[in-house]
Amino acid sequence: MSEKPREDVPSRKKFFYPIPDILRSYLIRYDRETKLSVQYSDLLRFTYQTPLLNKDGVNTLWHTVFYDESEMQELFPSLTYIYALLHTDGDVEVMEHLSVARIDYCTFGNSKPFRIRIINRLNDNYDHFYIKTADASRVYGLELEHILSLNRIIYLTNGNTLVEEHIPGLPGDIFNTENLQTSKFNQIRISKEFVKFNERCFARLLGDMRSYNFVVDITPDIEGNQYRMRAIDFDQQSYEGHRKFYLPHFFKENNPLVMLGIKYMDDTTMRQYQEEERSLIAHRAKASSSRLNLLLDIMRPQEISPKEKVLNLAKELGEYHRSAAFDNCHTMGQIMTEHLAITIARKI
Repeated sequence: MSEKPREDVPSRKKFFYPIPDILRSYLIRYDRETKLSVQYSDLLRFTYQTPLLNKDGVNTLWHTVFYDESEMQELFPSLTYIYALLHTDGDVEVMEHLSVARIDYCTFGNSKPFRIRIINRLNDNYDHFYIKTADASRVYGLELEHILSLNRIIYLTNGNTLVEEHIPGLPGDIFNTENLQTSKFNQIRISKEFVKFNERCFARLLGDMRSYNFVVDITPDIEGNQYRMRAIDFDQQSYEGHRKFYLPHFFKENNPLVMLGIKYMDDTTMRQYQEEERSLIAHRAKASSSRLNLLLDIMRPQEISPKEKVLNLAKELGEYHRSAAFDNCHTMGQIMTEHLAITIARKI
């Protein structure tokens, strides 16, 4: 992370790639595919929307949407059941005291998700889940996160619909604004976690991890806090054609974290944390080798990015790794396979 931070600009409009039959079979095998009573297209039948403001009256880029009474009678019980599918394998007994409190819609970004708020009427506690259009690259991103990170991911697919659990944590942009002025001990731990997060994203080629696309999970500890950064947006899995796009420290939105690392970390310490994270990724890859290899086998022949992006990323990674292994890569899946193998094996 010694290079000067800068911003890489993603494509204005990401192409959507359908889920092929062979990937669908994989999803069925690992209990990701199921019959859903609500499709993404059903939620588009709202009749009215109003901007959703945060507690300070600032526009959140989300809109709360409203439906006709007849639509609500059909949609809301089905949405509650989907929540039960995510968390209790569809146990209907838990649904009696749950209901839909609000549905929000976001047109910012590629997936244009709906966010469903489910409330427990017994204690007013609430939770969320998301319904999006299913895209092959996003599914690959979710699976690679589940296999290679320390985070377990819950999601379901059905045709062109994708349902994702809510990933809790403080949004990165809010964290950078409100939580960096803390003790030196905590700042050092934040810097350490950002290096590790940077390494995780690069190892599995997850792009566009600017601050509003990840959250920070904060856990109080004996002498301070523990921090874990988690991706919440998987649209840009192996899609863009520039190496730096897969390194969070190159986005200007993450400059406060970069500056913190420069303040507290030298090259030797940074390399230690990078090596630690690569070792953990290697252990996870070995523990789930059958699942990972099957996923990469499916991913390799599929087109999930424009050809010019594929060729440029292959060129840049070949130069970065000083390896000819990328010369014959013509898909992002081929690049992902070679890059992951080299990253895991590389010693500093």
